[in-house]
Amino acid sequence: MTPQQLQEQPQLENRVATLETELAQMKKLLANLIQPEPLAPWWQQVAGSFENDPDFDEAVRLGQEWRKTAE
Repeated sequence: MTPQQLQEQPQLENRVATLETELAQMKKLLANLIQPEPLAPWWQQVAGSFENDPDFDEAVRLGQEWRKTAE
């Protein structure tokens, strides 16, 4: 390393340390400002996902047909 590089290295380390500290502070502020929405139960997340799906409608029809013949 050149003498100039040795002299610049502590400055760079100080700048990086300052940036890391500021980033941690910003993350903490954002975490306090933004409250994550609670996740809905799994069944609410999938409810209605097959609406207007012809393949699902066909599967339901075939299931009903099978149950009728099984009785």
